[in-house]
Amino acid sequence: MLPILAVTGLAKEARLAAGPGVIAIGAGGNPQRLRALLDDRKTPGCRAVVSIGIAGGLDPDLVPGDVVIASRIVTQDCNFKADLAIAEAVLARLAVMGAQVRIAAIAGVETAVLTVADKLALRGRTEASVVDMESHVAAAFAQAHGLPFAAIRVVCDPAARAIPAFAAQALKPNGEPDILAVLSAVLRDPRQIGPLVHLARDSGRAFATLKRSRGLLGAGLGIP
Repeated sequence: MLPILAVTGLAKEARLAAGPGVIAIGAGGNPQRLRALLDDRKTPGCRAVVSIGIAGGLDPDLVPGDVVIASRIVTQDCNFKADLAIAEAVLARLAVMGAQVRIAAIAGVETAVLTVADKLALRGRTEASVVDMESHVAAAFAQAHGLPFAAIRVVCDPAARAIPAFAAQALKPNGEPDILAVLSAVLRDPRQIGPLVHLARDSGRAFATLKRSRGLLGAGLGIP
């Protein structure tokens, strides 16, 4: 049986996603780089494509650690339907968690959504619950190859919390955090320390849920 292709942004997400029956790739939060990586695959080499990782909250009811399973992916120009059977199978496996788990729309964007105002505007345009920078690329790849698609995203920053501007450039191409870039930004503007602490706390909650979710999904990410 062919494996599942797990599409991620951060190296930590890829490490969590990988396992029996799963091949994980990531592109450091860069949609163009991700497209190139996917295009370089001579054949899909998988039986389904799953976008998995953390995401920014758009629905004000969601808090860090809540889980959104995609019903569809919404971009500025396109709508991609997720596989409902897969979404329901994933929901059944994750329903035992204390965190809120729901099936809802996910917004896909080319650049990071950093401000509360921009999150609110994106929510108004798309009615999406969360936003990330990989799901729309993964969905387009799956559609092009006639493969089932799913997305599993854990809320990191809630809708009412802005992300420090430097965070968008604080990743290396391989998806690992660029610690020097973070330290340089804080040294230039110590006022960033508070938002950075909030982001670290939110990220910790999100990754704790992502790790637990991965364990519950099991081999092949629980894809039937």
